[in-house]
Amino acid sequence: MFGRMAHSFQNDDADYTLEDYYSDFDDWSSSEGSTPRRHRGDAFDSDLEDDFHVIKKSKTDTTAAEARKGKDIQGLQWDRFSFTREEYRENRVKKYMNFESLSFSREGLDKECMQVEKGNKFYDFQFNTRLVKSTILHFQLRSLVCATSKHDVYLVQNSSFMHWCALRNKSKEVLNVGGRADPSLAVSRVQVTTMSVKDNLLVAGGFRGELICKYLNQAGVAFRTKLTADDAITNAVDIFSSSSGPKRVLAGNNDSHVRVFDTVKFACINSFQFPWPVNNTSVSEDGKLMAVLGDSADGLVVDAQSGKVISNLRGHHDYSFTSAWHPNSQILTTGNQDMTCRLWDMRNTAESLAVLKGRMGAIRGIKFTSDGRFMAMAEPADFVHIFDVNAGYKREQEIDLFGEIAGISFSPDTEALFVAVADRNYGSLMEFNRRHHYQYLDSFF
Repeated sequence: MFGRMAHSFQNDDADYTLEDYYSDFDDWSSSEGSTPRRHRGDAFDSDLEDDFHVIKKSKTDTTAAEARKGKDIQGLQWDRFSFTREEYRENRVKKYMNFESLSFSREGLDKECMQVEKGNKFYDFQFNTRLVKSTILHFQLRSLVCATSKHDVYLVQNSSFMHWCALRNKSKEVLNVGGRADPSLAVSRVQVTTMSVKDNLLVAGGFRGELICKYLNQAGVAFRTKLTADDAITNAVDIFSSSSGPKRVLAGNNDSHVRVFDTVKFACINSFQFPWPVNNTSVSEDGKLMAVLGDSADGLVVDAQSGKVISNLRGHHDYSFTSAWHPNSQILTTGNQDMTCRLWDMRNTAESLAVLKGRMGAIRGIKFTSDGRFMAMAEPADFVHIFDVNAGYKREQEIDLFGEIAGISFSPDTEALFVAVADRNYGSLMEFNRRHHYQYLDSFF
């Protein structure tokens, strides 16, 4: 799952994490592919303070009302800096170096990308808090935040899984995997790489191939195992309902396997092997199809029960690390290091249905709203894009922020979008609320 920038790396470089990657570069701007950064403990920070003098302030949160009055949504005080926001943005985009695992020519790729209408507003800024700060272990893995309601969000902060209550603006540790802190919450040390939360079940993967499962309404850990003998990193986890009904847990690893577990005794009921390390897996809403992406420009769609290959997905130019299914189970989206998201119609996968382009980096996170109306895709830093599905993905809202993005998550009721920003001082959890047009109320008044 590693790649090429200034050097070449092999998949068995088990200790190649963010610290090693960023030590290769000397550019000053904060980006996935160009900035040297310090590694503090197990967590990665985007080190915005290298560019901004950190201003101590008693109140670090930002509300929608404050933003409407002109306050920066991240609390950055631009009038105290020697550059404007626009100048800093221009410099970051200009100096950004996208990480690539494969060499390819961009000639013709931009022509494939759909032209979209920018400047739309689907979700409005609601709140930004620094009381919880996401952390990232591996720079290619950005599935580290999950919203289970518009008030409840779970995220990874160093060795802890934290619950954020947006209603009360309070955080609470639900599990510590650092082997320290509260003994009742702790398990032996695990470096968390990915997570998923659904139906009161939290599932997480570890850097040495661990899988951890915890029911949020029960004390302790329900299941913990090491999936591989060779410490092959767990790159992806998913929780899904099989086509026959029972809930399952899915794990994809660098040992080229996808493993499926039941959620009662957590027995491994299936194990599928693929030709390359598995970077991402996701299952369609109906439980019938599974997307499998890895160290190949091509992806696969397989039968979720048997693992039999149904379709080959050809079109990307680099490795993919994220995917998401539309709730109708017919459309699959894949995010790639070639800076594009491709849409695939399961009725005809000979070529992608459409290609959407990022602003400056790889597409590392994709989510649909549960009603299928909107799709969001996140770059490694600074940009989250929201597309109107009903408009054929041709209308876009671009959320412009500063910092590494640890993950994005819509609330199940579609009312909120949460964006986790990883940075030592400016790290935060950002909340955006869905905009509604109540025309009947306008006519009434």
